[in-house]
This record gives sequence, C-alpha cells and structure tokens, in this order.
Amino acid sequence: MAQIFISAGHGGFEDGVVDPGTVLPGTTEAAEMIQIRDLVVAELRSRSFAVLAVPDDLSAAQTLAWINARCRPQDVALEIHAGAFSDPAVRGASVFYIAKNDVRRTHAELLLLALIRRVPSLPSRGVKPDTESPTGMLPFCRNLGCPSLLMEVGYLSNPQDLAIIQRQRRDVALGIADGLASWSRAVGSDIPTTPGGNLPEFRINLNGGVYPETGIIVNNNAYIPIDIADLLGVDATTSPNINRIRYANVVYIKAVDLQNYNVSVGWDAATRTLRLRSRTGVQFCPGSIDRIMGIGSTNETQLKLFLQSVNAAAANTYGDLPKLYREEAAIEGVNHDVAFCQMLVETNSLNFGGSLNPAQNNFGGIGSPTGGMEGASFPSARVGVRAQIQHLKAYASLDPLVQRQVDPRFQFVVRGVAPLVNQLSGRWSADSEYGRKIMAFMRRLYDSILPP
Repeated sequence: MAQIFISAGHGGFEDGVVDPGTVLPGTTEAAEMIQIRDLVVAELRSRSFAVLAVPDDLSAAQTLAWINARCRPQDVALEIHAGAFSDPAVRGASVFYIAKNDVRRTHAELLLLALIRRVPSLPSRGVKPDTESPTGMLPFCRNLGCPSLLMEVGYLSNPQDLAIIQRQRRDVALGIADGLASWSRAVGSDIPTTPGGNLPEFRINLNGGVYPETGIIVNNNAYIPIDIADLLGVDATTSPNINRIRYANVVYIKAVDLQNYNVSVGWDAATRTLRLRSRTGVQFCPGSIDRIMGIGSTNETQLKLFLQSVNAAAANTYGDLPKLYREEAAIEGVNHDVAFCQMLVETNSLNFGGSLNPAQNNFGGIGSPTGGMEGASFPSARVGVRAQIQHLKAYASLDPLVQRQVDPRFQFVVRGVAPLVNQLSGRWSADSEYGRKIMAFMRRLYDSILPP
C-alpha cells in the first residue's frame, strides 16, 4: 500500500535552537502548520490511506533522512509552510516542484487546485519550479527518494490569509487531503513498467553533441551516468548536494542537481533527450562567476528578456535598467550581472514592498546615512544604480572610485572585505541566505542566455 508522508515546516532544532519559522503575536508558523498537518493526517486516515506524520522535533536535514529511511517509489511526501513578507498585501498559496520535471509540475497543479476548490477565497500564486524559490533550490523537493512537493499554504503576514489559516483550518486541511489523495493515486499509476522491469531510458546531448550512453528515469527524474559530471568539470563523487544511485552496476546522479555547479539542464520531450551544457562554454567573466569585481556576461537585450521573464510589468516600467547597470558597472569594474541580480533580490523583482518604494530609486536597499528606517533616496534611476555599484565596489575592491561618490555609506565599509557574492551575507544583509539568493538569480539568468 502506498504511503503519504506529510511534514509541518519548521518546529525542529537547527544548530541547537528551536526553529519556529515566522513568529507572530500569539503564534508561529510551526504551530499553525502542525495544527493543519494533524487535521490532514486524521482526514486521510479516515479515508483508509497510510499516512506518516514527520516528527516535529527534527531538523530539516533529519526530516529528509527520516522520510528516506521509510519511503518507496510509490509513496509521496509533502511539506507545508506559510510565507511571510514585508509587504502585507502579498498573499496566496503556491506549490513548489523540482525544476525540469513536467510530471511533478502536473502533480503540483493537482495539489494546488484541490486546495483552492475547498478554499476559493484563498488566491492561487500558481505552481513554481524550485529554482524560483529564494535560494534557487529546495532540498525537500530534490533530496527525497519518493516524489515530493513543498506547499506554501498562505502568508501569515497577510491579514486575510492569516484569518483563513486560523478560522478555516479544517477547510484548508480538507483541500490538502483531497490533493494528497489524488496525487498518491496518480503516482501509483505513473510508476513506469518496461519489459523485464527495467527503468525507462532517454538520450543525452552533452554540450551540443550526442553522448554514447543513455540516462534513466527514476520517479520521473532524469539520472545520468556519473562519468558525465567529470566531463563537465564537476566532482560528483562526494558532494552532499548531488543525489546518487546504483543501477545495473553503474552509478547515476540526478541531472538537475548539476544546476548548482554551473551546468544548464534542459529536457526535450519530443525526442526524449536531456540537454546538458556547461555554463563555462559561455564567455563568463574571468575566474569564478561569484566574483563581484569583473566583467558581466550578458548584453542589454539579454538582461531585458530576463527581466521580462521575471516581472513582465517591470520590464516596461524599468526598461532602461539593463542599460544603466551595464554602463555604471563598467565604469567601476563591477560585474553588472551580479549587481542586476542583487537588485532583483533587494526589490522583490521590482515589485518592491517593505521599506523600499519605487520613488526612492534605491535598487540596492542602501541604508540612510542618518539611520532612517526608509533607507536612502536618489534623484534618478541612474544615480540609484551608481550608488549600488559603488557600494559593491566598497565591499569587493581596494581601488578608488572612478566617479564622484554618491553612495552615502561608502566610507563605512571596510574596503575589500567581501570580494565574493556569498560574503555579502550578514554584511550587506542580515539574511544568512542573501548570497545564495543572488546566485539563484544568476543561475536563472545564465540558463536563459545559453543556446539550446
């Protein structure tokens, strides 16, 4: 009998401290999700489904290990979370799935539709690949041995969503239970069968050429022979972020995991071909792509098209930003790709909200020199971009500014203390994931400009 695993996000111990998730007066994200999870478990058991609730005192890594010790290919796993954002107007439910997996996207749509049917007053934010999550990947979607999804039930920072989560808790739970029941049945019917019980295979295109071996499909995910990683310059033998299996005396790795190692991964459904291309085949800036000082790899048109894909409305309002970033970054020797992606993180993809507003022209979230809560303001978009570029140079270089200083906090930075993007975490922003969020946009940007 197929099993259903359900985990309530947060609540366990991370680095020896209880992780409550988002904290509100009188409640926490963990507390709200646990209550919903318990109702879902009870409902599914009443329908004779085999359901396992993940213990609430486990860390995120322990949660994955707990499920992997018990799950089988025909099982499914869901983790439920609630979002929070500085702009209280942001609301709605969404489901994340592992990128480049059309079957899992269909499963995510099934789950989200079931929730919205039960709670029509809850807006749908759609289903999203985990590459569109803030850090560019979600371990819960990638590192489990059975099909898995991550759901954001709503936003605790939004009064309407909070009221739904607390006052319509049973309806929310019924919607999730409906979706899990349908998903579990769908996965059972999706398990591939081939003559002799072998796993289905697919072709591999490597950097534009045909690779002589084939890959295999496991739980609707593409796995490739580990030797390909060596050809792409990736050491996949010991990395904890790359899933490995042994099949027919060959070690295979999950193809999508290579995205974190500067590899573009695409799927051609018509020909059942996986396309792999090393991003180093594109003329990226010399050295590592996470260096703040350097030459960007994109042109103005590519940045415009990427902005269009991230926020179509902003592409019209801020159509001159790609040109401004390329020009201002070139003057100071800063990588314009890094600066542009940092802007997307700081401005919520130019949706703004929180302490920033469009009138400030503050695309880097630079603080006010007087300590004002609203941050600095600049007379034009160009000056705002220039200030961000100068602030990046302060962190990443010892060289003097070329242009007159407009960054109000340039003199407060210890020069050259953070030459790499991840070193901005805890410095430019208190968010420990800040650098990873910038790099997640960088990976999406470079995937968008690679040839098919």
